[in-house]
Amino acid sequence: MSAPPPLDARSRALRRTIVQTLAAARRGHLGSALSLVEILRVLYDDVLRYEPARPDWPGRDRCILSKGHGCLALYAVLADKGFFPREELDRFCALDGRLGGHPTLGSVPGVEATTGSLGHGLSIGIGLALHARTRSTGARVFVVLGDGECDEGSVWEAALCAAKHKLEHLTALVDVNRMQSFGPTAEVVDLEPFADKWRSFGFAVQTCDGHDVAALRAALGRVPFTAGRPSALLCDTVKGKGVPFVEHDPTWHHKSRLQDADLDALLAAIEEPPGEATGTAPD
Repeated sequence: MSAPPPLDARSRALRRTIVQTLAAARRGHLGSALSLVEILRVLYDDVLRYEPARPDWPGRDRCILSKGHGCLALYAVLADKGFFPREELDRFCALDGRLGGHPTLGSVPGVEATTGSLGHGLSIGIGLALHARTRSTGARVFVVLGDGECDEGSVWEAALCAAKHKLEHLTALVDVNRMQSFGPTAEVVDLEPFADKWRSFGFAVQTCDGHDVAALRAALGRVPFTAGRPSALLCDTVKGKGVPFVEHDPTWHHKSRLQDADLDALLAAIEEPPGEATGTAPD
């Protein structure tokens, strides 16, 4: 198997924005956000139809971040696209800010659902997809889940419903980083054979490297994968991707009381040339 492509300048820039946003509150779900960057980047750069100046435009595609604790990545992308001023990132989790530790519908332009209580995003997406079909808007719905989130039975109830209604304009993207808040998914609740589970629930399934921008573009350009069936794209990712001392480390699922030295080390690791990152956690 060939080595994954190095992170390019845009992926590193979005990661810098995530760390700079984290600095405002000195806490947040960093590892969970870093594994999402390329998935959200490709959705908003190349796939979704939307108008930042009109976030409620009826013809827009919907993107639901069901794993709402990864919201730092979503906020970075929404600010980059002009849904709200970049200065708002400096008030992350502040009393006078609108960006909370989980995304909130009605507070943050571009956010399509209040999420963070895991396992609900796919059900919300089904409702939006049924509405779009009833109204013939042509809107598509993309729901981004975590693999650990798929421990929730509500995910599989929703999957059955999506297949029953033949929601071919609904796509589930799963961030398969194989790590949840307190350990590997294989030890907490083993999900394998994961792709076969989605197939057995009626989804057309494909897999790709969740950090390979070209692979993500190609896969998402093929949805729906099968006419008359909802799609599932399982994205193979690394929790904490882009910061060597954060990668695969569950202690970075959520961090609080971060110090200047921590933030400096994170930024330094991201700034290093691709393939040469040697940053280490501060003492």
